[in-house]
Amino acid sequence: MIDEGGNQLGIMTPFEALKVARGKGLDLVEVSPTAAPPVCRIINYGKYLYQLNKRQREARKHQKSIELKEVKFRPRTGERDYETKRNRILQFLEEGDKVKATIMFRGREMAHRDLGWKMMQRLVDEVAEHGLLETRPKQEGPNLSAVIAPKKPPGKGGPPHRPASPHPAPAVRPAAPPAVVAPSAPADPPVPAEPAKS
Repeated sequence: MIDEGGNQLGIMTPFEALKVARGKGLDLVEVSPTAAPPVCRIINYGKYLYQLNKRQREARKHQKSIELKEVKFRPRTGERDYETKRNRILQFLEEGDKVKATIMFRGREMAHRDLGWKMMQRLVDEVAEHGLLETRPKQEGPNLSAVIAPKKPPGKGGPPHRPASPHPAPAVRPAAPPAVVAPSAPADPPVPAEPAKS
């Protein structure tokens, strides 16, 4: 049993716990039914629900929703326009959004679809460092389209990227080989002294 201030009141029977909660004009809520014994808390249940909803709204507000952006090309899009649109795709990918690249064919352009396919292949190759091809290029009526998804940031699934240290590690010199010591010759046994003559 835990009171409204977070203090433990000890183990009580359900009747005693309800009596304490009603005496304070609050509610008795079972917060951990699987514990042995179950854990109950004395709280204002309406206020608790309000704060819970408020926290969930705040969490949703800070979440980034992935959007699908579309960038349209024509088979005869000029080089400057192509580069501008490609840079826009790179910006969307860096912001974490998916991009649908569409090449639109109209009238006689339908007879030269190979130009559109070459442009799409060039685009996919140029954004490969920032995005992965989620849907391969396909012809949908008069339009050729592909979906490119942003690459996952490092740290999810792979080893974390560690920046290089500004100070290079000191070079390690190999240890000198141990000096070979020649075994010393055994010392000559001591010569017994001759007895003195008198």
